[in-house]
Amino acid sequence: MQSVQIRYASRGYAETEFVFSSIKVLAIIGFIILAIVIDVGGTPAHRYFGVQTWHNPGAFKNGFHGLCTVFVNAAFSFGGTELVGLAAAETANPRKTLPSATKQVFWRIALFYIISLLLIGFIVPSNNTRLLNAVGKTASASPFVIAIDLGGVKVLPDIFNVVILIAVLSVGNSSTFGSSRTIAALAGVGQAPKICGYIDRKGRPMVSLLIAITFGFIAYINLAGGGPTVFNWLMAISGLSGFFTWGSICACHIRFRQGWKHQGHTLDEIPFRSGAGVIGSWIGLILNILCLIAQFYVAIWPVGDNVKPSAKAFFKAYLAAPVIILFYVVYKIIYWKTSSFVTNEKMDVISGRRQIDLDEIEKEKNEESPHKGFFKRIYKFWC
Repeated sequence: MQSVQIRYASRGYAETEFVFSSIKVLAIIGFIILAIVIDVGGTPAHRYFGVQTWHNPGAFKNGFHGLCTVFVNAAFSFGGTELVGLAAAETANPRKTLPSATKQVFWRIALFYIISLLLIGFIVPSNNTRLLNAVGKTASASPFVIAIDLGGVKVLPDIFNVVILIAVLSVGNSSTFGSSRTIAALAGVGQAPKICGYIDRKGRPMVSLLIAITFGFIAYINLAGGGPTVFNWLMAISGLSGFFTWGSICACHIRFRQGWKHQGHTLDEIPFRSGAGVIGSWIGLILNILCLIAQFYVAIWPVGDNVKPSAKAFFKAYLAAPVIILFYVVYKIIYWKTSSFVTNEKMDVISGRRQIDLDEIEKEKNEESPHKGFFKRIYKFWC
């Protein structure tokens, strides 16, 4: 999988991810249909689930406190959607591909994540022993596999185990692509060794790729006796990263639009604009901050009758925050001359933009619009 990236760069990543994603999408659609059948008792087990698990043992265990506890895992699962913007920089025509890709992220989350998890919640109770003892186990402890087992369906659990392994490969593929490009970008602005910015003739950041792949071998630690413990601490470091990443993205978009407007530019000069605009970024920024506050609350007062507040419990839940703050402070100390707050007047909103002909783009839009029917226009608006 990683060798594919080394050989084919962004094209190899895209083609590999297309295959992985196709398998995952088909599997999730199949699971949603199967889960509905299981829930209504249409499987060999002939067991009707309905919404019983929402009453016994209950849908929201430990109330609001328990809800706050799952924020990190949820954010960790959603991580990677920001790669759409990163990959857009290497596409031939981001003006056409980026809008479609970003809209698909919304539908992917709404249809595949939320619906599948809702159905799992109907079938798998929160006190299921396989679910509670899932840390460090194999893919057979996945709630998807457990749901299929509870429905009494044979063979399919093994097939879904394979799908889960493919999903893991997909995560590795995306993570290698994203991290290598990020390291190369840091090298480009002098915040990483220059050698990390080396790009070969085919557009591959080879040194950054090798660094990213090398760190990937840390995954084998999970095979050791203390693997679950190491995994928990790695999770503690990376768990909150999604909140900081998306909070930063929202903040950057807000600042960019402020600087863009202040310097006399109009929105018509931007080929692709966020559908939710600056308001959406403000909402996203506030929600990310609220999630960080909620996780701080959980870190100080962990969930569980027999769990007492401790420094270990706090850092397991909130280690990422002090790590990021430390990195930020060190960065400010090292680059104190060039890292001062950038005002709207001095903000560089032009560098790095592709040369585009706005009149030509507008002409293309006008030529395309009359040929689109009503339903086609609705589809393009949402998808």
